[in-house]
Amino acid sequence: MRNDKKNLIVDLTFNFGLKIIAFSEGLRELKKYEMASQVFRSGTSIGANIREAQNAESKNDFIHKFKIAAKEADELEYWLQLCNESQFYLNPSKELFIELKTIIKIISKIISSSKNR
Repeated sequence: MRNDKKNLIVDLTFNFGLKIIAFSEGLRELKKYEMASQVFRSGTSIGANIREAQNAESKNDFIHKFKIAAKEADELEYWLQLCNESQFYLNPSKELFIELKTIIKIISKIISSSKNR
């Protein structure tokens, strides 16, 4: 059953997703459509998978959804690093990288503590 009370990681990844949408739109304005799509998909998928985990059918299902979110976060980090290092793309802000690192740490902690329960 779904629990609708406040949830830090759900709220954090939702708000982060909004920032990713804005960043990917900046890439689209530069006509960097392929990169914009990659950033959009991986960046918004983090929160979508975490939200889906809130309705997990089992502990293993919950962990699996969080592992998918972790993979998407790692993929997003890769795309953002490419944007940052390339002279042809919009550079993501340091705050975006810091927030992503924070999300990755929280996801890792949730996975590890869920496995130990």
